[in-house]
Amino acid sequence: MRFRRPLLATALALAAVIPLAACSSGPAVSESAANVVPELGPDEQVEIVFESYNLTQAGVWTDTVNQLVSEFEEAHPNITVKAQPTQGAAAAAGNYVGSVQTQLLAGNPPDVAQLTYDALEYTATQLGAKPLADIVSAEELEAAFEGENPMHPNARVLADWEGKTIGMPYVFSTPVLYYNATVLEAAGISGTPDLSTWDKVEEVALQVSQSTGKPALDIACTVKGGSWCMQGLFKPNGAEVLSEDRSTIEFGSPEAVAVVERFAEMTEAGAMRSSDAAAQMEGLVKGDTAMILTTSALQGMFMQGAAAGGWTLAAAPMPAFADHEAVPTNSGSALFVLSEDPAKQRAGWELIRFLTSDRAYELITSQIGYLPLRTGLVEEGGVLADWAAANPLAQPNLDQLDRLQPWVSYPGNSYVQVDDLLATAIEEVVYYGKPAEATMTEAADRAQELIG
Repeated sequence: MRFRRPLLATALALAAVIPLAACSSGPAVSESAANVVPELGPDEQVEIVFESYNLTQAGVWTDTVNQLVSEFEEAHPNITVKAQPTQGAAAAAGNYVGSVQTQLLAGNPPDVAQLTYDALEYTATQLGAKPLADIVSAEELEAAFEGENPMHPNARVLADWEGKTIGMPYVFSTPVLYYNATVLEAAGISGTPDLSTWDKVEEVALQVSQSTGKPALDIACTVKGGSWCMQGLFKPNGAEVLSEDRSTIEFGSPEAVAVVERFAEMTEAGAMRSSDAAAQMEGLVKGDTAMILTTSALQGMFMQGAAAGGWTLAAAPMPAFADHEAVPTNSGSALFVLSEDPAKQRAGWELIRFLTSDRAYELITSQIGYLPLRTGLVEEGGVLADWAAANPLAQPNLDQLDRLQPWVSYPGNSYVQVDDLLATAIEEVVYYGKPAEATMTEAADRAQELIG
C-alpha cells in the first residue's frame, strides 16, 4: 500500500499545534446582536415544528427524541412541539435537506431542523438558517455552550460558518469498531484482541471467516452513506476530499487511491463482505458478520441485539494503518432555526438549548450511544460517570473526541451529487474490482465540474 509518510507527519504536526477549537474562540458575535428576538411572555403560547431524522428510526432513537420533547413541553407549558420525521420520499433516501427544501417551497418549512454536517454550507447559504448569534445575545449563546458541563471545544465549533454560530452541535459520533466477542472466541480468538491496525483487523477477520465460512467484516465507510468516516480513513495518508480553500476536489489523489486499494485487497482476501448500508446496519445483530466499523449511533441497537441473542458485544477504537495514527472524523448533525417568526425563533432556541443540555445528553448517550458533547457528564461526579464505568463500549468514542477532525461539506448546490460520486467510486473499487486509480480520478474530475 503506497502510503505517503511525509504528508502524514506534516498533518500531525499541524494538528498538534493548531487544535480544532482554535478555529473559533467561542460563539461568534453578530453585528445585529442588539436586535435579538425577545423572550416569550409567560402566557404567550407558541407551537413549533421540530424535524428530526432520528424519528425515522424506530426503537431507541424515536423513543429518546419523544421523551426529550415530552420533558421539554412539561418544563415549557407555553411551547407546544410537533416532532416529525424527515418527510416524503426524502426520508427513504436519507436526504434530510431535501425534505426541508420541499417544505420550504411549499411555504411551511419546519421551525427547527436536525441537519447533517455535510450540508453545512448549503444550510447556511441556501436554506435560510437563522444564525443563532442573531437570535440571542452573545452572553446567552455563550452560556448555552458553557454551563456546569461545558461543551467539548472540538464540538462547539462544528456548526460555525464564516465566523458565525449558525447552528448548535447536537448529536454525532466517531467511527467505532464493534465486534461479536462470542463469535471471535469460537474462532479461537480469546480475550481482548489487538485491533489497533487494519492489518491486525484483517488477520482477525480472516480467522473468523475461516471458522464461520463467510466474510466477517463490514466497514460502513466504504458504502454509500459512509463518506463521513471515509474522510477519516483518507487523512492519515495525507489525503483530503477537498482543498483547504474549498476550490479543488482531492479524492482522486494517489494518497486517496492507495487507501481505497487497501480495502479492495481486504475484500479480495475474503475478510470483508459486499453489502449495502442497510444490510450492514443489521449484519452484526443478525449474525451475518462478526465485526463492523460504523457510527456509535448504532450502539444501542447492537446492545439490544446482543442481549436478545445471548452474545457479548465489544468495541475498539477506529483502527489505524501501520505506522500511522488514526484520524477520526465525526458523523452527525446540528440543530438549526429556520422560522421567520420571532416568537417561533425564540421558542425554537429554547428547544435547541434543552436538546443540548446536560439532561438531554444524559438520555442521548445512555439510550442511543451518541457522544456526550458535554464530556464532564462522564467524569467523576457526573451524572453519567457510573454509566460510563459500567459501559466500556463508550470509551473508544470518548477517547477519539480529543482527536476529532470535522466532516467536510462540499461547496455549491451539488454537494449531494459530489458525495454520491465519491461513494459510488469507492464501492466500485472495493467491492466490484474496478481499477482504483482510473475510477477515483474519474470521479474526482466529474465532481470538480460540479463545484465549478
